[in-house]
Amino acid sequence: MPPLEPPPAHASCTGIVLAAGAGTRFGKPKALAAGGAWLRGAVTALRDGGCAPVIVLLGATGPDPATVALPPGTEWRWVADWATGLSATVREGLRAAAEADTRYVAFLPVDVPDIGAEVVARVLGAAAASESGLARAVFLDTPGHPVVIENKHWKAVSAVVGGDAGAGSYLGGRQDMVCVTCGDLATGTDRDFPEDDAR
Repeated sequence: MPPLEPPPAHASCTGIVLAAGAGTRFGKPKALAAGGAWLRGAVTALRDGGCAPVIVLLGATGPDPATVALPPGTEWRWVADWATGLSATVREGLRAAAEADTRYVAFLPVDVPDIGAEVVARVLGAAAASESGLARAVFLDTPGHPVVIENKHWKAVSAVVGGDAGAGSYLGGRQDMVCVTCGDLATGTDRDFPEDDAR
């Protein structure tokens, strides 16, 4: 496999793994799926795709990180109000990125296990090259993840997210979102049901 193209030097980016949900349809928190392999894969995809730091946001698994198989040295936060919906996790991710003082944040859910570092690097590069600083992966014309957002948008994103609606409530109305075709690298399909745990 050829080496990944490094993102531009100014493209400092916090990677956020969204892993706080209860996984109601899945039957358990997806942070625990495949013995923790999905979680480890998401951390690796962000880290190797150009994000630093990479932070896992936990919720339904409880505040003890020992309940999940975090890769050694992985940063994490517990989202105390995770049950109010995805918006709580997104806001916590934005706070973490602000504290890390990076220019971008990349959100990657834990339940898209076939997304690798190549996808992350491509989307981050597109965001860094655009005036808007907004980019997301697209798979067969379907919007997916990761989503990369420059810091000039964070306050507005945090203000409009609510309940179980994430950053899409802000991004959906933007005409300057860069859609990055990634179907040659992954399917981007999220896994929602118990039978997906064995895949």
